[in-house]
Amino acid sequence: MATILMLIMIGLLLLGFPMMIPLTTAAVVGFVMMFDGFGQMGTFIQQMMAGIRPASLIAVPMFILAADIMTRGHSADRLINMVMAFIGHIKGGLAISTATSCTLFGSVSGSTQATVVAVGSPLRPKMLKAGYSDSFTLALIINASDIAFLIPPSIGMIIYGVISGTSIAELFIAGIGPGLLILMMFSLYCLYYAHKHQVPTEPKASWSERGRSVRDALWPLFFPVIVVGGIYGGIFSPTEAAAVCVLYAFVLEFLIFRSLKSIDIYRIAKSTGLITAVVFILVAVGNGFSWIISFAQIPQTILDAVGVSQAGPVGVLIAICVAFFIACMFVDPIVVILVLTPIFAPAIQATGLDPVLVGVLITLQVAIGSATPPFGCDIFTAIAIFRRPYIEVIRGTPPFIFMLVAAAGLIIAFPQIALFLRDLAFAE
Repeated sequence: MATILMLIMIGLLLLGFPMMIPLTTAAVVGFVMMFDGFGQMGTFIQQMMAGIRPASLIAVPMFILAADIMTRGHSADRLINMVMAFIGHIKGGLAISTATSCTLFGSVSGSTQATVVAVGSPLRPKMLKAGYSDSFTLALIINASDIAFLIPPSIGMIIYGVISGTSIAELFIAGIGPGLLILMMFSLYCLYYAHKHQVPTEPKASWSERGRSVRDALWPLFFPVIVVGGIYGGIFSPTEAAAVCVLYAFVLEFLIFRSLKSIDIYRIAKSTGLITAVVFILVAVGNGFSWIISFAQIPQTILDAVGVSQAGPVGVLIAICVAFFIACMFVDPIVVILVLTPIFAPAIQATGLDPVLVGVLITLQVAIGSATPPFGCDIFTAIAIFRRPYIEVIRGTPPFIFMLVAAAGLIIAFPQIALFLRDLAFAE
């Protein structure tokens, strides 16, 4: 049965169908094979509805809406200007500023694709003018934007938390350490690249310019304070934090910055609605598919066949990283989380692994896959936004992928990279 479902999904993907069609078709075929027809299809529908019933999922459309408002407004520009004012003049400073700006905007928007657009659009021309190659520039923007998967708010963490029953608040806090680790690794590589290629530095900003840039960026910097500080301080839940973010983004861009007008509300709402519809369809069908493969005991069969069930905690973590890394190279990250998380659930429970640590590693693999050929979603976002050929976009990615994989290895070897802040924030 597992082989048939996999062949259906791969075949329909190769024929060019959007991901929801292969996933839905495989789920329905699996249901019919198990229950000998469509007579009990109502049970499958109930499982689909159960997938989108958790209240935590309300945060997804709200974070998408907040990101859309900020992407069309001035928040990204103000964050970029602040970072450039402080580190733009050092060797490799422009590249480090790009990586830092992606991290900051990721902590504001929670969306990798929004970060590619908001940060990449203004900074790519500056990097090209400064002497950086286009392949390095594109790879940096794409991979640094993926830190948004780890720095809260993270839609990937919300989906994993709902599927696995893990605390989303703990996942959010645990993602900060790995996100900062990756930023540091990227910054060191940018420094090396600038020295190797003799990239000139930018003019040094005066302290008055730095002060002005900080003042301008204070408003956008309150977004991570709202999310992390509010959740950590017990003021509100992740879902409530998402609602506050939408209100704050609206007030900021429409009333304070006046970067948007009432006519923009329809376009923003339409864009958010379309993205949310796709996400929720995938979540619903993915939950139905997960229920079918769990009912058929496919996860246990697969894990026993490859020997994961007998592996220790480190072996299970390595198997999870490899499986998610490969899957995200070909399939939408949300679908991978929905399909693979239930498969590894028995091994995670059997080895007593911390589900928060597992969630951070899965989210990191999703981040890697989003920027990894052949079908990483951020690669195609960059192709569409920057109008560059596929080969040019992926040419500079190997060093960044190596660093991301190394970061995963470090987290497996030293779990406290992810768990220190979680333990500190939620210590009893």
